[in-house]
Amino acid sequence: MNYILHIIVMIFIYGILALSLNLLIGYGGLISVCHAAFYGIGAYTTTLLMMNFNMNFFLALIVGVLLTSAMSLFIAYPSLRLKGDYFFLASLGFQIIIFAILYNWVNLTKGPYGIPGIPRPHVFGLALESEFFFFLFCGVIFYLIFLISKVLYNSPFGRVLKAIREDEIAAEALGKDVPAIKIWAFAISAGIAAIAGAMYAVYVSYIDPTSFTLDESIFILSIVLIGGSGNLKGPLIGVVFMIVLPEILRFLRIPDTVAPNVRQIIYGLALIILMKYRVQGILGDYSFE
Repeated sequence: MNYILHIIVMIFIYGILALSLNLLIGYGGLISVCHAAFYGIGAYTTTLLMMNFNMNFFLALIVGVLLTSAMSLFIAYPSLRLKGDYFFLASLGFQIIIFAILYNWVNLTKGPYGIPGIPRPHVFGLALESEFFFFLFCGVIFYLIFLISKVLYNSPFGRVLKAIREDEIAAEALGKDVPAIKIWAFAISAGIAAIAGAMYAVYVSYIDPTSFTLDESIFILSIVLIGGSGNLKGPLIGVVFMIVLPEILRFLRIPDTVAPNVRQIIYGLALIILMKYRVQGILGDYSFE
């Protein structure tokens, strides 16, 4: 039972990440590979505030979201004039910089040694130590993010963001403040990713920089590309596919030394097939052609 709850909790966490990245990709048309950086900033900020300053989880989470959103401006502002491959490279540089900071600032982040013993949050005085209670807690957070995303996607802000994606010049001609909209999209997307980072940290009770690498950013990007973007359904389908697939491979009794390579091959093959026959992903609305 705990095994199933663990899988569902991971689906919730990556579901939050997918919905946040979908705001940039599916609505803003901006392909980013620095989402694991936002994920990591949220995880480390929340963890350090809880453990070093004995701060309540929810207060630490709010600070983590605000800090992550603020740090997203370091990539948002310089990238306002960049598009396509140039924007992709800018986000790649930001990801590498954040990982280097997390890995080398040993006095603060403990570097490659990681931070163990992260406490679980307390809700109404109840410590969420059991898998079941944390599953309920994570499910509530995911549902709230889902509702926020739904409202955001269908709001005037979401419609303007889609207009910018389709024709930025036309959006400017209609009087829309394109730079401000992009900055807000980045800040909101980064803040939501920080929530996923905080949830991951208190769930596994241990974090280190290897959880927030470029590979992780590519994995999150693959979730959105495979499931599809531009709506709520696609990213969530992508999460289920990418999280459940490795668990199915366990039942095939593939040796542990081979399973990771088989998983990567399947992921790559899925991307190739989708880019060939269905560019918008399994249930996506937006095509990257």
